[in-house]
Amino acid sequence: MVQSNTDHEIMAQLKQTEERENVKILLAVESGSRVWGFASPQSDYDVRFIYIHPADWYLSFDLEEKRDYIEFPISNKIDMYGWDIRKSLRLFWKSSPMFVEWILSPHKYIESGNFTKQARKLIPEVFSLESSIHNFKSIAKTDYHKYLIGEKVMLKKYFYVLRSLLSIRWIEKYGEVAPIEFEKTLSLIEDQTKVFSDIKCLIAKKQDVAELGFSEPIATIQLFIQEEFERISNLNLQKSSKQEATVEKLNQLFRSILQETKKDC
Repeated sequence: MVQSNTDHEIMAQLKQTEERENVKILLAVESGSRVWGFASPQSDYDVRFIYIHPADWYLSFDLEEKRDYIEFPISNKIDMYGWDIRKSLRLFWKSSPMFVEWILSPHKYIESGNFTKQARKLIPEVFSLESSIHNFKSIAKTDYHKYLIGEKVMLKKYFYVLRSLLSIRWIEKYGEVAPIEFEKTLSLIEDQTKVFSDIKCLIAKKQDVAELGFSEPIATIQLFIQEEFERISNLNLQKSSKQEATVEKLNQLFRSILQETKKDC
């Protein structure tokens, strides 16, 4: 595959980050609209990465005070930040949809060693679908109340809210992690002809224009979102108890990657 100039720039920044921060990047991926399937010509490249420090960095009494993320200002449409492996595994344990999206992303810039493969294997044991539903619900409500209430709404935020709500539907129907691609989850409402058609039209519009901007609310989509909020508010979700038993498995994963990184050095 021929890399674009942007891909080369991203790879150069990632390599510079390893040298400057004295870390090893275990995984770097594209996230956001470019892998969800509704990027516009002006969409940023949302580069996310997971990294590990040398072992001695973790053997410190002030470990909890140390910075566990690396971020950069957006430059040349590249929005890049990363998490330390411990932060990443804590968020995995809390069933963060974002962590799972990163390790399942089909667009990888770097995949080093066994971290990603081993983390994927642990998804059925570590990742709580019930907790994930709560997380998606919180994400959807936050974006809805911030961007989609009023006489004018930010049209692109419909996709963020809809993606979370349709991911919940997918989990309910199939009992598995929702796919990253928005079109796959959208297929769940093909039978709701009008709202399905309006969402498809909005996707086509977003892919063709630089920025959707603000507009009056789209009545069919607005009603669908409100009805979904009402529906999921009545879901009877049992809290998963399996997470406590997985802490040692995450510890083992952390230690094994630390040992693997030592050997590489």
